[in-house]
Amino acid sequence: MENAFYPVREIRDFKDLLNQSAELFGARPAFSLKKNGEYVDVTYNEFKNDVFAFGAALNSLFGLEGSRVSLIGENSYEWCVSYLAVTCGGGVIVPIDKDLSFEDIASIISVSKSKAIIADEAKTQLLIENKDKLSEDLIIITKEKEKNEGSTKQVLDPAKIQYSFKSLKEKGKASPQDLEAYERIVPDPNAMSVLLFTSGTTGTSKGVMLSQYNICSDIMALAGVVKINPTDKLLTVLPLHHTYQCSLGFLMMMYSGGNVAFSEGLRYIVQNMQEFKPTLFLTVPLMLEKIHKRIIKAASSKHGGKLALTFGKAISSFGAAFGINIREKIFGEIQKNFGGELRMIITGAAPISPTVVKDFQAFGIPVYIGYGLTECSPLVIGNNDRLQLPDSVGVPLPGVEVKILNPDSDGVGEIAIKGPMVMLGYYENEKATAEVFEDGWFKTGDLGTVDENGHYRIAGRSKNVIVTKTGKNIYPEEVEYHLNTNPLIAESMVVADDGDEDGDTTVRAKIFPDIEAIKEKLKLQSVTKEQITKVIQDVIKEVNKKLPKYKNIKSFDIRESEFVKTTTHKIKRFANIGKEEEENE
Repeated sequence: MENAFYPVREIRDFKDLLNQSAELFGARPAFSLKKNGEYVDVTYNEFKNDVFAFGAALNSLFGLEGSRVSLIGENSYEWCVSYLAVTCGGGVIVPIDKDLSFEDIASIISVSKSKAIIADEAKTQLLIENKDKLSEDLIIITKEKEKNEGSTKQVLDPAKIQYSFKSLKEKGKASPQDLEAYERIVPDPNAMSVLLFTSGTTGTSKGVMLSQYNICSDIMALAGVVKINPTDKLLTVLPLHHTYQCSLGFLMMMYSGGNVAFSEGLRYIVQNMQEFKPTLFLTVPLMLEKIHKRIIKAASSKHGGKLALTFGKAISSFGAAFGINIREKIFGEIQKNFGGELRMIITGAAPISPTVVKDFQAFGIPVYIGYGLTECSPLVIGNNDRLQLPDSVGVPLPGVEVKILNPDSDGVGEIAIKGPMVMLGYYENEKATAEVFEDGWFKTGDLGTVDENGHYRIAGRSKNVIVTKTGKNIYPEEVEYHLNTNPLIAESMVVADDGDEDGDTTVRAKIFPDIEAIKEKLKLQSVTKEQITKVIQDVIKEVNKKLPKYKNIKSFDIRESEFVKTTTHKIKRFANIGKEEEENE
C-alpha cells in the first residue's frame, strides 16, 4: 500500500477478516468479559464459532442474504457477534443509537425495511410495549441479561420473548447442516452491508450506505501507519453503533489480534481501566479534555502541585530531547489512573485543544488526532506512529486523496476526499448523494487548510460559518476553542446574532459555566446568577483580546444545563439553538 510503512495484510470482507484472525490468533483473547467481578477471556476461535453459530441460526430463520437486520443496545459481546453474524452471512446490519426515542427507532426499522431487530433486554421491553406500532412481521431477538449482570430481577416476561440470542446461538451450534449453509455464503464486498443513520449535529439524519470493502480498506490503510499488536488491549467506552468506535475500536482490533473489554459506564471508566489495564484508549476530545481538567485540578489542590506539574512537564520534555525517559517517575500517578500500561490515545470527531495533546505527550501518553466522517468509514486523515502533531489532524491515510476546494485568501476551503473507504451513497436519496459528489470527489462540508508539509487543519463546518456584512468569515469552532480552554467554562457554542444596531452579523456565545470552578475562584460556598454573569463577562473580555475585532463575542447567554449532544459527545448545534431562551422564560 503506497505511503504505508508497515506491511499490510489484505482482507476482502468481514468473513475473510474473521477467518484470517481466527487462524492467526486463535487461542489469544479477542474479548475479556466481566462476570461476577472477574474478567473471563473469549478467544478468537470461540468468537468465530459464536458468530458462525448465531449467523447459521439467523440464516435458517429468515434467510440472511440481502436481508436488513437492525441492532440496538448497550455495548456488549453479543452486539459484536450480531454485527458480524449478519454481515458475514450477506445481510445488511442497521446499527441504531440506543438513546433515540421510540419514534426514531421505529422509523429507522421501517425505512431500512428490517426483517428483524436484535436488542438488549431494556430495548426489547420498549419494543414489546409499543409492539402495535411496529410491523407484525418484525422478528425481535433478545439478548437476555444474565443473573450476574447487575440486577437479578427479571425485566422481561419470558413468554413475550420471540427468540433469544442464547437459544439461537445454541441452535446454530447443534445444526451442522445450517452451519455448512452459512459457511458457504460469500458476502459481496462491494454491496451495501452496513446502513448507518447519522445522528447529525446539524439536523435531519441521513442513511449512509457502506460496503464491507469500504470499511476493510479503511482498516488496512490505518494498519499501514499505526501499529496495533496482538498484545494490545482496548477498553470500549464510546457507543459501538457509531462507525468511529465500531471500525477502529472493534474491527481494527479484530484485524490486529488485540483484546477488547467493555466499560461498565462513564462513572466506572477509571475503575475498569485499573482492572483491565488497557494499552489503547479511543475517545473524543470532550471526554479527554474533562480528564485533563481533573488532572490539572487535582495537581492544583496539592500544595505546590501545579508548580510541580509544570516543572515536571518541562523536565520530561527536556529529558525526551536527549533520549532520556524520566516520565514514568514524574507522571507515574497519572498513568496509574489509566491502568499503568496505556501507550496511546486516539481521538477525533471534534476539535481538541493543542495544550491537552502536549500535556498528555509530556505525561508519556501520545495522543493521535484524526479526522473522519461516517461517510468515509470513518477515518481519512490522521496522525500516526511517525507523526504526532498537537494542532493538526495529520496527513491523509495511505490510499486516500484529499484536496481543498476553492480556498479563500487564508487558504480555507471545503475538504474533498477520494478513496476506497468513501460511502456508496445516501440510502434512497439520490438528490442528497448527487449534492456531495463532484467528479468522483466526496465533498465533506467541512472547512480546512493544508500547509506546505501536507498537514491538514480543520477550520469548522461550512454550514456553521458566520458571515459578516463585509464578507468576513468567522468560524465558530475557533472562538469556542478559546472559550473552552478557560477552566471557568465547561462547554460553549457560538452562533450568529443578527441583532447588531448597525445591522451587521455578530458573534453570540452560549455558555454552560463550570459552577464548581467559579465557586472555587470566588472562594464562596454558593454563587448567584449575577456573580456567575460577572465572571463570564470577565472571561469573554480576555477571550476577545485574543481575537480580531470582527470575531469578538458581542453578547452571550448562560445555560443552566449541559448542551444536547450526540452519543459521541458532539454538541448538536441545531438542537441547541433557542434553548437558552426557553430556559430563561
